[in-house]
Amino acid sequence: MPTARTKAAKPDGAAGGRKRGSGVKRVYDILRDEILGLQLVPGSMVDEAGLAARFGMSRTPIREALVRLAGEGLITTLPNRSTVVSPLDLLNMAPYFDALVLMYRATTRLAAQRHQAADLMRVRACQAEFAAAVRGQDAMAMIATNAAFHLAIAEAGGNPYFTALFQRLLDEGRRMLRLYYQSYDDQLPQRFVDEHEAMIAAMAARDAEEAERLARLHGEQIVEQIRTLLCGAERLDIAL
Repeated sequence: MPTARTKAAKPDGAAGGRKRGSGVKRVYDILRDEILGLQLVPGSMVDEAGLAARFGMSRTPIREALVRLAGEGLITTLPNRSTVVSPLDLLNMAPYFDALVLMYRATTRLAAQRHQAADLMRVRACQAEFAAAVRGQDAMAMIATNAAFHLAIAEAGGNPYFTALFQRLLDEGRRMLRLYYQSYDDQLPQRFVDEHEAMIAAMAARDAEEAERLARLHGEQIVEQIRTLLCGAERLDIAL
């Protein structure tokens, strides 16, 4: 029968009946939260050996977690084979903002035209979770529930290509959204919750023009706040 010391020596968190792969998920979840929350700053070094010591694991689960993070674009391997937290791409900020606002508009307009009753229920459920996160001043929960809210709207529009693109844009923008929330000291004004509610009301009324207008205003005020923090850029005006 193995002693407590023997159990503690088992690699990769296998002791105590932990399932295979759970160590990888734990490392991935923690590092992802730290990157998205800007605790690990863009451009900082990612030390595989240091992480193995930090988590009390071999390098194998650490490496697997880093591969997942690299697949999401959150870490980057440089030509000299060192690994860093991916920098924010300031050079491509303007086209990113253009695409983001366009997806706010297009997905909300389509949702107003095509949604089913079940779609509105999902959107309202996501909105309730976002409102609770705002009340709790939980920045990471605000980021996650805001993305879920807008993706539920995109899914209600019924265009899977728009939904996939919007999800990619929202994922890429999570660190910028963290900066955005920091500019409010994580105390978002109630108007952000109210703006979501107004979009839901326009969707429920199947008022596509109003839904798009509100989504555009909502997206643009977020973009302008981030622009103020990071960079200046021209706004792209595309008529739908």
